[in-house]
Amino acid sequence: MLKPELKKRTLTPEKAVEILAEHGTKVTLEEAEIMLDFIYEFAKLAISLRVKEL
Repeated sequence: MLKPELKKRTLTPEKAVEILAEHGTKVTLEEAEIMLDFIYEFAKLAISLRVKEL
C-alpha cells in the first residue's frame, strides 16, 4: 500500500466511508484507504504531467 505524506491529506478513510455511505456505496475502512491512496497518487501524477506541459 502506498503511503504518501499523511499531513497533506484532508480526507480521512473514515470520512470517505461516511461520504460514500451517504450515496449508497458501502466500503470498508481498508477499501477506503486503498481508494484514497490511489486517488492521491493519481492526482500527483496528473499534476506532474500538467506541469511538464507548461
